[in-house]
Amino acid sequence: MKNQDTQIQEMQMLDQNLQQLLMQKQAFQLELSETQAALKEIEKSGEEVFKIIGQLMLKTDKSKVKEELQNKEKMLDLRIKTLEKQEKSLVEQLDKLREEVMKTVKK
Repeated sequence: MKNQDTQIQEMQMLDQNLQQLLMQKQAFQLELSETQAALKEIEKSGEEVFKIIGQLMLKTDKSKVKEELQNKEKMLDLRIKTLEKQEKSLVEQLDKLREEVMKTVKK
């Protein structure tokens, strides 16, 4: 059986990993909402669409931009779902460790 200090260190490490994961998830969620907003704007726009590439704004084919944004949306959604699975796993590990620590403390 692990000693209590080792369990607490492991909990702290898991908690740090969870915080980093949540920050990544939040960044992807923000990017996803921006992508979805861009897709909505493309639907409202006429046939003339521009795309910023580096320091240039170029006229671009509307269908290509729409396809790029849809692909980006799918990729971001997939990444968020993957992070949510990792988050769930980390939370379960943390809960299990907390229970073990609490059992040893009560003894």
